[in-house]
Formats: sequence, C-alpha cells, structure tokens
Amino acid sequence: MSKNKHDHLPFSTSGPMDCALTGGALLRSPYLNKGSAFTTEERHEFKLNGLLPPQANSLEEQVTRAYDQFQTHKTPLGKNTFMASMKEQNEVLYYRLIQDHLREMMPVIYTPAEAEAISDYSRIFRQPEGCFLNISEPEKIEDVLDRWGPPDDIDIIACSDGEQILGIGDQGVGAILISVAKLVIYTLCAGIHPQRVLPVGLDVGTDNQQLLEDELYLGLHRPRVRGDEYDAFIDRFVQACRKRYHKAYIHFEDFGLHNARRILDKYTPTIACFNDDVQGTGAVTLAAIYAAAHVAKLQISDLRVILFGVGSAGTGIADQLRDAIAIESEKSKEEATQQIWCVDKPGLLLESLKDDLTPAQHPYAKNDSEWIDVDCKSLLEVVKRVKPHVLIGTSTQPKSFTKEIVEEMSKHVERPIIFPLSNPTRLHEAEPKDLFDWTDGRVLTATGSPFPPVEMKDGRKREIAECNNSTMFPGIGLGVVLSRSKLVTPALLVAAVKALAAQAPALEDPEAALLPDVTEVRDISVKIAAAVIQQAVQDGLAQQEDIPSDKEELEEWIGQQMWKAEYRPLRKVSKEHGDRTAKGEAGSRGVSDN
Repeated sequence: MSKNKHDHLPFSTSGPMDCALTGGALLRSPYLNKGSAFTTEERHEFKLNGLLPPQANSLEEQVTRAYDQFQTHKTPLGKNTFMASMKEQNEVLYYRLIQDHLREMMPVIYTPAEAEAISDYSRIFRQPEGCFLNISEPEKIEDVLDRWGPPDDIDIIACSDGEQILGIGDQGVGAILISVAKLVIYTLCAGIHPQRVLPVGLDVGTDNQQLLEDELYLGLHRPRVRGDEYDAFIDRFVQACRKRYHKAYIHFEDFGLHNARRILDKYTPTIACFNDDVQGTGAVTLAAIYAAAHVAKLQISDLRVILFGVGSAGTGIADQLRDAIAIESEKSKEEATQQIWCVDKPGLLLESLKDDLTPAQHPYAKNDSEWIDVDCKSLLEVVKRVKPHVLIGTSTQPKSFTKEIVEEMSKHVERPIIFPLSNPTRLHEAEPKDLFDWTDGRVLTATGSPFPPVEMKDGRKREIAECNNSTMFPGIGLGVVLSRSKLVTPALLVAAVKALAAQAPALEDPEAALLPDVTEVRDISVKIAAAVIQQAVQDGLAQQEDIPSDKEELEEWIGQQMWKAEYRPLRKVSKEHGDRTAKGEAGSRGVSDN
C-alpha cells in the first residue's frame, strides 16, 4: 500500500493507530473504543471475543442507534447528560453523532443546555473530567500540570475561573464544564485532536451564596478571592503552562468583567492566548460588519458605529472595530476610536465618568464639552447626533432598539446595519422582523441567537445571520496550533475576520445572510486557519517549519491535520512501546501516575 503523502505531518490523522490495550480495558477507553464496530479481526487480536454481541456495526449504524436513544430524552438537561455519558464511552461516536445532527445538537452540548449542567454540576457529578486547580494550594500547580503528559502532548489549554458563566454568573468549580465544552467545539468545528487538549477549572472560591450553602457543592467553600492573591494564582498557572507545555495555546473563558480584559492584556504581548468573550464575539461581529459594508458599498474606514452595552463582549467588539479601522485606513488606534460611540448603563461614555468605567471602556469615553447640549442617557438622542452606519446591541435590554430609534437611524443611511446580539433570544434588543418592517426591508442584520427567516411583504424570505462564535474561534485556534504562532496579534484576528467575511452568502446575493451557516463550520475553519497561518508567516510569528506557501496546498495541508470522527484501524503494540494514547492515558481523563 502506498504511503499517504501527509503521513509525516505533525498531526497526521491518516493510517492505523497504535493500541496497547486489550479486552475490557480497551472497551473502557473512550478514545480507542469502537463498541459494536470492532471488526472480526480486531475482536480476535484484541481479545474482545465474548465481550460484545456477535453482529458488527458500521459507524453509521451506531449513529442511527445513538440518535434514536438521544430522542428518548425529553429535556435539554437530560439530552446533555446523555451526550456526556456517550463521550465517556466512545468519543468517535460522540463527535460523529453531533456532526451529523449539528444544528440540533449544538444547543444541547453547548449553550443553553450546558449552562444548566454547569449550574447543577455538584449534584449531577459522576466522574471527573479535566484538571482542577484551586487557590488554596497554589504550590501544587506545577506538579498537577506535569501529570497531563510530556511537553509536546498538549495543543490547547482552556481555562475558566467560573465568575461569569454563559450568562448565569458565578458557578465556582462548575467552570470546568465550560472549559470542557469549549474544547469540544474546537474538536467538532476545527478538528483539534481531542487527546491533545486540556480543560482546566481554576477554583478561586465563589460568591454564589446558594453554592456556598450547598453541602454537596464540590468546590472551595469560601468567598471568591480577589486582588494580589488572585493575580499571583493566575500568573503561577500561566507560567506553569508555559514552562510545561511551551507550544500550547491558552484559551481564557468566562472570567469576570474586571478580570477578563485585564488578564488578556497582561499576557497577549508575550504568549499565544485568546479570550472568546472579548475577542471571539468581536471578531465574528466584525466579519458580519465587513460583509454588510460590502453590500452597503461602504468602507470599514469610514464607518460610524454605536455600541449599546459595553461589558466584555461590547468592549471586545469595539476593540476589533478600532483595530480594523486603523489597519484599513492607516489611522492610529486613538484616531479610530473617534468613530466609535459606546453607550452603557450611565449613558454615553464620557470622560467625566472615567472613575466609574472599566479600563477597557476608558479609551472610548468622549469629551464632555462636545455633548453639553445632548441628553447622553438617551440612546435615541445619541443616534440623532452620531447618525451611525452601524448600531450594535450587547446590552441584554430587550426591545431597546425601538421603532423610533431605528427609523431615526434610517433617515441618514441607505442601508442601516443593526445587530441585536444579546442572548438568549428573549433579551434581544429587537426582533429581525420588526427591523425589516421599520426600514422597509433596507436593514442589514445579524443576531446573537438563531432566528427563522423573515418573510417580506412581497413573499420573499430573508435569511438571518447568526453571530455564532463557533464559526470563528475554532479556526483561529487551528491556525495558531498548526503554525505554532508565538502570539495572537490584531493583524492575525483581522485576517481571520476577513476570511470569515469572504464566505458570507451576501457577497454573492445582497439579500442573503451576512455570515455562512454554522453547519459549514469545518470548511469555514480551514479558510480561517489558512488566513491566520499566512499572516503569522508574513509577520514572522510562525514557528512551524515547511508551511506551504500556495493557498490551495496550504488548505490541503490544514485539512489533513484535522481530526475526524472516523474509526481508524488499530495496530497492536506492547505497553512498553506504546505512547500515552496507545495506553489510553491521554486526553482530559487520562493522567499519568508517574
């Protein structure tokens, strides 16, 4: 048999896999287990005869059976628990089932059902998954991390301190599940190898009184630690990660408002790291803006933008916009901020409010003297003054984009770009149908949750783009991992944004959606990863050797290194000659005892 030309690649996913396990131990290894799909030859060689029913199934037949079982569970939490159980038994089947029913499964394995699982973590707990570090034992961080494998075995570390989980707030030790879920999305959407990731829960206590009073709560029973002790704990963790897994990309998730940006800003200049709440939301929103600007025949460098609601997501969007305007126009970042107006609980951000603003909000505060004659607490009055091309909502204030505001905006721009992004759906700033009605169909819109197509007065249907971070952050991570980029810079993020925007259906049909559908996410991730890799090479950040320069060859190179939910032939090896994966020790449950 001829050797695949990609077998030599760092993360080749073709060919047989080494396996040092037999019998029941093999059936208990989620990554190596095939269940009823083991062939007759494999059953004999790996001592499985008598441990399985005689009839061998294909993976497709297993998916059919598993989906039938999935449908018997009637509640989102019940379905989430069923999927978690499957992941503990057979990872290939788990990912293939999700892949084949992606639109239906995503809300089950991620938000909103995962939020319910996180809030009930200590009561539905069965077995641990991931790495648990707590602030009461910082001296153990290095030793615990060392036990998850050799330095080259981990590509992505996802971590959370659980302060601001999926819109449900402080969930303490339950944060481990958001780290797990985020890495599932990386594997599902970008083919990051599931055995080469590490989910981490950073337990620094909790201010959730209900958890503190729950005798079954599994985390530290103490108020959330802040200040110098907190910073020292986070820094020790980051430095230990860099020392042990020096090639790993660190993904920060669901840190609180006052820590998310601060931590990101501290480490971005020196390591490859990313915060999806801050950067991912901003990047996918900016991609939709690029597509909308193309349809509206506007230049990014000329846009006037109002952001309503400027927490972590809002300031992240503002920063992405600022960077894009600066890169596209050669303006300074300070000049670019003059085209962005931020409105939050106290109204328009003004310099006189700086003592009450977060560090991330400070750059967007406007000079009070320019707004003396305007009611800055009124979004309508700010719209009248700014005459924005773009209005974005991350406020969680439902129906705050009123008919009067939308009609006022529409007086001054031909194609108003309006993105109500707050989640869940009940907190959206406006309904897409209302936006179309109030603008006579001229609006260009994207939302933060899925919405059905809107039927226009003439009977045509308009697809509504969803600003789903899952179409963005996995591709960025894939590009960083494969290129071994030293950093994640604004230029890399803008390259990713343009790659996503280039796949927008609206570029071919102005009436179509501003972003591609999430069901196309693996192809999307290849394009994004290619753009990130090319930018990393251009900027001298890539450390991986022999990266193809031809775009088509590069995309093939990427695709061949993406893990696929397929059974591969098993090759029997002795435990002495098997690696950690062959011995079932790799992944988020397999910890070395050495």
